[in-house]
Amino acid sequence: MGFYREKLAWQTLDQTVAEDFRRLEEFRSGEFTVLHPPYESPIVYSSSLGRRDLQDQTWIVSYDNDQRAKQHYLYHRDSKTLTFLFGERPALEQYRLAPMKPITYQARDGLQIHGYLTLPLGSTATQLPTVVYVHGGPQARDRWGYHDAIQWLANRGYAVLQVNYRGSTGYGRKFVHAGYKEWGGKMHDDLIDGVNWLIAADIADPKRIAIMGASYGGYSTMAGLTLTPDIFVAGVSSVGISNLISHHDRYPPYWSKARFRARVGDPQKEADMLKSRSPLFHIDKIRAPLLLAHGANDVRVKAGESEQMAAAMRQINKPVEYTLYPDEGHRQWRPENKFHFYASAEEFLAKHLGGRAEPAGDIGGHSAIPR
Repeated sequence: MGFYREKLAWQTLDQTVAEDFRRLEEFRSGEFTVLHPPYESPIVYSSSLGRRDLQDQTWIVSYDNDQRAKQHYLYHRDSKTLTFLFGERPALEQYRLAPMKPITYQARDGLQIHGYLTLPLGSTATQLPTVVYVHGGPQARDRWGYHDAIQWLANRGYAVLQVNYRGSTGYGRKFVHAGYKEWGGKMHDDLIDGVNWLIAADIADPKRIAIMGASYGGYSTMAGLTLTPDIFVAGVSSVGISNLISHHDRYPPYWSKARFRARVGDPQKEADMLKSRSPLFHIDKIRAPLLLAHGANDVRVKAGESEQMAAAMRQINKPVEYTLYPDEGHRQWRPENKFHFYASAEEFLAKHLGGRAEPAGDIGGHSAIPR
């Protein structure tokens, strides 16, 4: 049985595999899982272990680590040995990557908050430009391990804070329920308390802190710049939500509006509360520049959420950049579009935080349309 708080930890209930799990834990640092190949492969199903061969003597095992991409092995139970199969990103093996450290701190109301901190290699861990990287969902969570965007930011010289704010999964039902109707409320307070924790530890330079994320993370970015304008000097929002009421009205038909009303709020009964937590209604407070990106085919969060934010900011001469990707949905999937978005974000963050930016060159093939 697997348990996940800071990292994945196994507790063996079946003693016939206890020695195998001890061997797998000792073989390499990091986390391991027994993979699930397709049903048509000559592997049998096990509810506790995933997939194994018909004789239960060979397992496919995956190792995850914060400083290298995932690697896969064959585990031979008879000899208790492993045979390397392949690594998912072999070109990265020649580089040193930044370690990801699990952290905890106490929110202002006493709730224990967990997260991760990644620092640039070779840094003194003092007065660093910092990016708060907010996960989407919000009923999801950040996990320990290799993450390309986190390594990219650390490589450019930024400390990266990831927060599993209340409402995140993995910490029990009560913790998830603590996030109900707290968009822009206590969920956002958890992020700000994490920022203040970094500042108090002298890790973050309070004058060089940005916020970045997609979907709920994009909402959180815009909320950060409007609801707490003194904290952040820049924000990068991808497929974010600017108005909780219009987002409710544009909700995709395969999602339950009743669930939205329970978790976020009811526009008919709680309109004032939702407006108070919607960035669109607080753009007059913005002091920091905002970079927006959206896919035109996004059905989860309609592109109008970014469009109305950009239009409102321009109407009162607030600094905003907005790019629409006509052939994308709820994220940038095409490599050319992904390269374009991250190159734009890298240049934007370097301008406002002072980190490193590599010349993007001519990224051909992307569909980006500045709006």
